[in-house]
Amino acid sequence: MPAVPVSATPSPLPPLSRRPVRSDGLSRAQLRGVVAAIAAIHLGAGWAILQVPAVREAVVQAAPIFVDLIAPPAPPTPPAPPPPPVRPVTRTPPPPTPLVTAAPSPAPAAFVAPPPPVELPPPPAPVAVEAPPAPPAPPAPPKQIPASAVRYLKAEPPEYPRASKRLKEAGSVVVRVWIDEGGLPQSVQVGKSSGYPRLDEAAIDAVRRFRFEPYTENGRPSAGWALIPLNFDMEK
Repeated sequence: MPAVPVSATPSPLPPLSRRPVRSDGLSRAQLRGVVAAIAAIHLGAGWAILQVPAVREAVVQAAPIFVDLIAPPAPPTPPAPPPPPVRPVTRTPPPPTPLVTAAPSPAPAAFVAPPPPVELPPPPAPVAVEAPPAPPAPPAPPKQIPASAVRYLKAEPPEYPRASKRLKEAGSVVVRVWIDEGGLPQSVQVGKSSGYPRLDEAAIDAVRRFRFEPYTENGRPSAGWALIPLNFDMEK
């Protein structure tokens, strides 16, 4: 058997390809094509499903709504008040200093001798002042003659007025009369009315014609007031 010659220098190996080889036998380019095909199939299936009206409305309703909450703008800052105007300071000039002039010295007064003392007359003697006279005593109050002391010399009953009879006016009148020292009525007035002026006048007219015995005190005639009652009764 012939011997196989062995070269001292080994023969070079064939060059290796840099393209990676997967265990399933697919290259990277083929793998990309497969992924693209699968994605296209899913997109087509999803587009077909979205063409169904019920599915489309469900997707639209389920779509989330995003709302951004924006804070309201801050109110504008009011402008700063203007600084108060600066008043100019007016300096008042000091008042002028008055010039003081020395007053002229007065001339010495001439000596005048004092007048001789005047003798005053003696004070007059005090004059006695007479005391004023005492005021007159107040007049005595009018005297009232008691009813039991009135004595009649002439006392005609009063005349009943016809109008009072027709109107059936009746009543009592108390007449107040001033009787002088001679027993004559001097002043006649109504002390208590009957309520009817006609009856009052008839009573006054009747008392004016009365005559009385003079009223006496300590044996001397005295004047005074007396009360004379008169009745107007239609049944009598």
